[in-house]
Amino acid sequence: MEQLSLFSATEYKTLRSQKPVMDAEALQQWKSRVFTYQQRIRNTEPPQQVSLFDVPSSHCNPEEINPFKLQLQSMAFYRMPDNYGQSALYFVIDSAAEILLYVGETCQSNKRWKNTHDCKEYIGSYQELHYKYDITTAINIGFWWDAPIDRKPRQALEQKMIQTWRSPFNKEMWELWGQPFKHC
Repeated sequence: MEQLSLFSATEYKTLRSQKPVMDAEALQQWKSRVFTYQQRIRNTEPPQQVSLFDVPSSHCNPEEINPFKLQLQSMAFYRMPDNYGQSALYFVIDSAAEILLYVGETCQSNKRWKNTHDCKEYIGSYQELHYKYDITTAINIGFWWDAPIDRKPRQALEQKMIQTWRSPFNKEMWELWGQPFKHC
């Protein structure tokens, strides 16, 4: 017995292209634009706040967090045995291109990537395109462990880092960088 449907089979499906969104030259140009912007951030000294009083600095000063100076781990870090989970900011970096791709936050570092995470699919598409054109990538993740335990301050810090570094895989930056790896 055939089941009846209220909608046509294609009416509400997302159309996906089977061909790559960009060629090798466009990929290199895209990466170059991201790199150029992020290099400026890396090489610019943060403004120094002058105060008449000794005010303790916050350990969550976003100007003092440099994702490229964190100890990097393989993206398979979540498969390793880990009995704890901590609040953290995490940074997905293509070390070969020296670009920060994604900024995230979590209250349980040991569980965030074990399940579904949209960024995993995006990274996979990014790597597929690189493999297709024989371009080297080295996708790693770094954790900043001093993130606030409370969710709202941690998310505010994450947003500050996204806005500062303009990490292209974060949805807040798709309008700026596009979504070339969404449907590769």
